[in-house]
Amino acid sequence: MRILVIDDDRKITAALRRGLTYNGFEVDVANAGAEGLARARASKPDLVVLDILMPGLNGLDVTRQLREDSDVPILMLTARDALEDRVLGLETGADDYLVKPFAFAELLARIRALLRRRQAEQPIVLQFEDLELDTATHEARRRGHPIALTAKEYELLEMFLRNPRRVLTREQILERVWGFDSEVDTHVLEVYVGYLRQKLEAGGAPRVIQTVRGVGYMLREPSAG
Repeated sequence: MRILVIDDDRKITAALRRGLTYNGFEVDVANAGAEGLARARASKPDLVVLDILMPGLNGLDVTRQLREDSDVPILMLTARDALEDRVLGLETGADDYLVKPFAFAELLARIRALLRRRQAEQPIVLQFEDLELDTATHEARRRGHPIALTAKEYELLEMFLRNPRRVLTREQILERVWGFDSEVDTHVLEVYVGYLRQKLEAGGAPRVIQTVRGVGYMLREPSAG
């Protein structure tokens, strides 16, 4: 994940670069509003940490202009803690607001929360070998051919695609797909896995949902069987 830090205080940008890099992020910095706006538009970061009080183009101006063509999450930093200042920042287009001085642990937690929210909002296409599943439209394809799925078959396939090459126990699958309080037994699971296999293997496609005897199932390459 790439984070852009925009702040005219070089001590702050240096400290944030060190801390965020240590926590696994790629970090770019800018020490002026105009520079930061240009970097944001050019590099397309996953999140922007932005100070409000900067000479020239301030943080509010940067946010307004960035919102014209980007929905990147923005975490605003400011020494102003009045309610009207926080409201103005959020109404301008920021996603969150942190008052200086702040603990780095809180900044990190807010960044991670914004990135999780961002990921949850974005539909993704899960892929494995020649199999793909669009989580926005619930459309499945194999070798480019559409596969019609029931609701339970979709949930089963999604679980397998989110856990490729990992053994999933029967209990794990039943809890996830049918619910913790479900009285469905393993026979029903075997029936639905059979239905799903028939659809995935239509036209002679090789089997990718493998049985792990005495345990459960695994999505893996046909050659791995």
